[in-house]
Amino acid sequence: MIIHHPLLGPRDSQEFIYLGDAALIHRPDGMAEGALERFVDYTYLRDNPAGVHRELWYHEQGDRSWLVVTRNTVTHEITAVEMARDVARKEGRSK
Repeated sequence: MIIHHPLLGPRDSQEFIYLGDAALIHRPDGMAEGALERFVDYTYLRDNPAGVHRELWYHEQGDRSWLVVTRNTVTHEITAVEMARDVARKEGRSK
């Protein structure tokens, strides 16, 4: 599987580590009311879709960047690759 890194171009998926659902970007506020329940859900509850899914990938054997990859889990077709920092900024999660 080839991942088209936004900065480095096409890379073999073996250079990356799959880290799970891209919803991990939405880490709960540890100081908010009900934080424990939110962290339990954040840590243990995951969707397991068949079809298009947004995932986090870490470029371990490269520039050590985090990517959000939109991939069809049935066909492995990749339809989008974005820098995780850019996704977080768009969603107001980072500066």
